[in-house]
Amino acid sequence: MPSIACRNASRAASVTSPPSALAERTLRLCALLAETGRPMSLAEITQASGLPKGTAHRLCHYLLSTGHFQRDVDERLFTVGPALRTMAFDVLNHDSLRGQRHEVLARLVRDIGETCNFTTLDGIEVLYLDRVEARWPLRLTIDVGTRVPLHCTASGKLFLALMMSRRQRTTVIGRLDLTAHTAATITDPEALARECDAIAGRGFARDDQEFVNGLISVAVPVRDATQCVRAGIAVHAPVARMTLARAEDRIGRLREAAAAMGALI
Repeated sequence: MPSIACRNASRAASVTSPPSALAERTLRLCALLAETGRPMSLAEITQASGLPKGTAHRLCHYLLSTGHFQRDVDERLFTVGPALRTMAFDVLNHDSLRGQRHEVLARLVRDIGETCNFTTLDGIEVLYLDRVEARWPLRLTIDVGTRVPLHCTASGKLFLALMMSRRQRTTVIGRLDLTAHTAATITDPEALARECDAIAGRGFARDDQEFVNGLISVAVPVRDATQCVRAGIAVHAPVARMTLARAEDRIGRLREAAAAMGALI
C-alpha cells in the first residue's frame, strides 16, 4: 500500500498524471542528479530533464522530503541525499561486479602487503565501500559502511581537492568541524585549502598521522569512463611498518588498481 507521503506527492505533482508517469519523472530526476555528479539548480534540472518548471519544482521538493535529494552548502542547489546514496551503496555492494571490485583490492593488498580501502564521498564525510585487511597483528579495523572525516584522512582530502570546485570546497571547508584528532591534524581552513591545492597538483593525497597517531595513508582517485572522480583507493599502515615515503613509492601500483576499479563502477 502506498505511504501517505507517496500519496501526497502524487497529488502535489499532478492530480491527473498516471502513477507510471509520476514514477518515471521522479526516477528521471534521481538519475539526472546522480549522473551529473555535481549540485544542480532548479533551472538546470528543469532544462536538463525537459520537465515543466512547476513539475520539476514539485518533484524536487518531494525528493527533498524523502531524503533522496538534499540542499547543497549553497542552498539554491540540489544534491544527492542520504536515501539515494544509501540506495547506491546497497546496489554497489550487491551487484554482480562487487566480487570483481573486491578482488582488485585483494590483489593490491597482496602486492603492497598493507590494508587497502575503496571509499567515496558521502555528503561531507568519507564512506568506506570496501576494505581488505593485511594479515598483520597490528592494524586499524574499520568496517565497511563506516564514515570518517574529510579534513584529516587521505581519502577525505582527496575528495575535497578533486571532487569539488574551488568555490564548493571553500564553502565546505568553512562548514567543517576541523577537530584535531592528533597533533598533526590540519585545523586551519586556509592551511587545508592550500593542502587541497597541492593534492590537485600532484594527483594523490597523504595522511601523515593526521587521523590516528602512528598511522599513515596515501590515496589516489578512481575515475569513471568520463574521467570524473567517483571514489578513491587508499593504503594505510602503521609507521612502524611503512613510512609515508615508502607508501608514496606504491603510488604507481595504487593507480593501476584505481584504473581497474574505475572500469567496474
